Formats: sequence, structure tokens, C-alpha cells
Amino acid sequence: MTHCFVGLPKNNQGRTIKTYLFKENRTTKVRQVLWGDWLNVDGEEADGWLRVNWGPSSDHPETLFIPKDHTSDTRPLEIIFLDVGQGDGAVLITPEQNDGEAVIVIDAGDNTNMHTFLSKRFGAYKDDFQFHAAIITHPDQDHYGGFGSIFSTPRFGFDIVYHNGLAERPVSGTFEKIGGHKKDAASGISYVSDLAIGKPEIEALFADGIDVGDFVFPNVMQAALKNPKINDFAMLSTEHGVKENQRTWMPGFAPSDNRGYSIEVVGPVVEFDGAGKPRLRKIGKYGETKNGHSVLLRLHYDKFKVLFGGDLNDKAEKFLLRNYSGKSRMPQKGSDAYQDMIDAAANWFGADIMKVCHHGSEKVTDAFLETVSPAAFVISSGDEEGHVHPRPDLLGRLGKLGRGDTPVILSTELQRSTRESEDEKMVDSLMRRVLNLKDSSSPNVREKIMGDIWDLGRSNVSVYGTIYLKTDGERLVTAFRIETGSDKKKWFTFEYAFDASGALQLV
Repeated sequence: MTHCFVGLPKNNQGRTIKTYLFKENRTTKVRQVLWGDWLNVDGEEADGWLRVNWGPSSDHPETLFIPKDHTSDTRPLEIIFLDVGQGDGAVLITPEQNDGEAVIVIDAGDNTNMHTFLSKRFGAYKDDFQFHAAIITHPDQDHYGGFGSIFSTPRFGFDIVYHNGLAERPVSGTFEKIGGHKKDAASGISYVSDLAIGKPEIEALFADGIDVGDFVFPNVMQAALKNPKINDFAMLSTEHGVKENQRTWMPGFAPSDNRGYSIEVVGPVVEFDGAGKPRLRKIGKYGETKNGHSVLLRLHYDKFKVLFGGDLNDKAEKFLLRNYSGKSRMPQKGSDAYQDMIDAAANWFGADIMKVCHHGSEKVTDAFLETVSPAAFVISSGDEEGHVHPRPDLLGRLGKLGRGDTPVILSTELQRSTRESEDEKMVDSLMRRVLNLKDSSSPNVREKIMGDIWDLGRSNVSVYGTIYLKTDGERLVTAFRIETGSDKKKWFTFEYAFDASGALQLV
């Protein structure tokens, strides 16, 4: 057996057509599939159709068929904005194949949704999986809590765990958790200087044997240190990465790595004291500071750029805009200086797709949205939270300030189908109890029990909020599952391409 990928076939008019797997009669559609989906090929028929072994890891795999010219030997880069409820969780899967593939998990929500997704997506063809990186954008539980179950699973490893340098200690309080802050005598600005730069600092804070109590972030990091398949820990910032072309890049994903795409690090912005020690500016209150120093990534792939906005707030956005444009203060809106700031900062933050900051909070600036100027927005939020995310007033601003006449707004919460009586809390509690079982000698049994619990809890109505983004640098498709429950009418998609003038358009 070999494998290939679903292509992006066109009709006679040059428009992309939907792609299906068929029964042997070649006319009965069985399942709609998406560009880049992996296909296990069992052979080729004389009429140019491929036999596909669908569900090879299940007890009853199906033999289905697809026209060969609807497939491809290459695949697009894929980003999955997972429905983790209230929180952020995304998975970036690079287009290389086999050992060249890199899987990067950017935040993991605060439940077991990410663990379940990784188990189902990658467990189907490997008993153990070594991911490239886990990125904790900042120490808010709805971004890192889900890593607890992932790091505690022996079959999952990571080459490196990245974070923003603000490692919360097992103590009560606010700034005390990250070593406090101190005012610079010369500037009068307060900074956090006790940063966790590498693995030695993480070990000093959270090594096995240190009593971390019930504090969540310390327990998550301690679980990571206990996992022998997690190799390293490092801060990721504008000063902690690979420097090329006066920019900072995620190690292994700089332009010189010649992958065809690259991952730029545009935050947090590190400043230095008089002795050259790195530090992060106190932006406001504790929550504003740790959120405002989220790890910010900008993916470059040929013509497309995608910005991951973390949990930025209005104070942090103003700081970033001033920093990247060289302004000492925010110019008045509508002034020449204001437009100069937007133009300068766009060289660092401009993107075609934006993962909206802070789950659709209203505490964002028009200036930052104008700077990014995306054609599509992705919002990750949940139902059971008191912040009313995404805020209705923000949605109006996104539509007004996005690029083009009809910017697309995708939301894991708004795209979701839910049932009247939700069992998720009970299921998640049971999952956590299973993960805490002391008998680590039988991880397969534990995985099976977890799968059964999850299926039980989702038996009435599935959650369809997850948003898929796929691009080869020239074309881009965003997709989400629709609520029909049918495998033949499964996906709603938007396709983008650049026109002759270089403007991004819906096609």
C-alpha cells in the first residue's frame, strides 16, 4: 500500500469542485473529503480510479474510490483551530511528509479536547508520536490547562516546549507568581526580570520533588519535566529565536531553513536593562501584563501570512504599535503620524488571516486591526464563560476594519452545534480522573477508556466548531463542518486566491 492526498480539482470553468469518495459503482457518493486529506491507497483501477482503504485502523475499514486526478502527491500546510470551548488551541501541520513533517501545538485550551484530537488524528497510524513543539503562548489556564493531560500521556513527546518566559510559581498572589516587578530608576518603567529562559530555570522551579501543591501551571510544567519524551524548554520572544534579516524566527523555521515557509516571532518584545539582562515591560495589571506578552507568531507561506494574536489587549497593542513604528506615544487617529505608524507596523503584523486576540474581547484597538488588515478572522471562544466572547460590538468592528468588502469571520463558538443538555463537564471530570491513574504501565488501556468516555459524552450531537485552514502559498481554503450530520454534506468552505493585481479575493 501507498498513500496520496486529496487534491483541489477544478471544473471546466476553472472553479474548485467538491471532492468525494465513492462506492465501487463510481456514482454513489459516500464521504466528502477536503484538500490535503491523507488517503491510504490500495491500488489503481484501469479506468483511472484509486482504491482507498478508508479507516485502516478500525475493525471494519471500507474500500472506497476516488478519481486519480482528484488527488495529489503533495499536500498543503494545515492549521486546525480546535474547538476547545473557552480558550485557545491550534495545531499546525507542515506540508513535508514522513520524517520531515513537523507538528506544532499552539495552546491547548483547558480541557481534554486537544488530547482527544491528537489521539484520534495521529494515533491512527502511530502508537507513539513525537511532536515538534508545544507552545504555551502565556500562563492563562484556558491556554495551557489542556497540556496537563497531553504531557502526562507517555505516548506523546515534544522536541521542545516553548513559552513566553513568565513561569508562574506555586505561590499565591499576582506578580509574585512571576518573581515580581521592579521600576527602572532611569526610565521610571516597571519590568519583570525574573524570566525562565531555558530548561535549567524550569527545572529549578518545577522539578520532580518540588511541592507545587494544587497550582495548575506548576503541575503542568512538572508533568512535562517528568515526561522523558519531552526534550527541552525555552522562552520564545523577539530576542529568543533565530535572528535573520533583522527579524526573529522560530528555530528551525527561519527563511534560511529553506522549507518554503517560515514562522516569525513578533512578540513578546524583550527589552534589556543596563547590564544587558532581558526583561518584559509591566503593561498594566497582572492579567494585562501576562496576556499582553503572549507569544505572537506570523506564518509566512509564499503570498499568504497568518497572525496568531494570543491574548493581546488594548494596552499591549498600543505598546507594540509604538515599538514597531518607533513612536514614543500613540498619534491622533486620522493624522499623518497615525497613518505612518500603521504603515510601519504593518511590515511586522500585516496578515491575510488573523487569529483574533483574546477570544473576541472588545479590548482591542482599531489601530491594530487596521495594521493587520486581514481578509478573514478566526475567533476561538466558548459558551460557558462570563465575558460574552465574542463581543457583538467587536464583530461589527471586525467586519468594518477587515480587508475587502466582505471579510469573513469564523468562530469556533458560532460554528458549533450543541445539544440542549451538555454532559461535557461530567465527561471532562471523568477524563481527568483516568489521566491521574497511577498505573502508567498500561497506557493503551487508559486510552481506550478515555475514548469510550468521550464517545459516551458526545453520543447525541457532535461539536463541529473546529475550523480548518489549508494553504500551499498560492491558494487558501478555510473550512468548517456543517450541521447536517451527513458524510456527503460535511464541509462548508471558503477559497481565497490572489488576483492579477496581488489583491486577495474570495473565489
